[in-house]
Amino acid sequence: MYVCICNAVTENDIGSAVAEGCCSLRELREQLGVGACCGRCTGCARDVLKSSLHALAPHQLSATGAQTMAA
Repeated sequence: MYVCICNAVTENDIGSAVAEGCCSLRELREQLGVGACCGRCTGCARDVLKSSLHALAPHQLSATGAQTMAA
């Protein structure tokens, strides 16, 4: 799905940016241009960013050797 129509940024683009180390809306704006034009996409971009960060978190923990806690 497109998140930012002005700059043709999709959810996958944001997920890829997060996988490469992007972790804030400011970094998304600098890297992809999200929210830099009209700003209407900012809320959706923030939600996708949070989802992508949460999805990546367990992978980062296992890559560092930290134990994940079972719920």
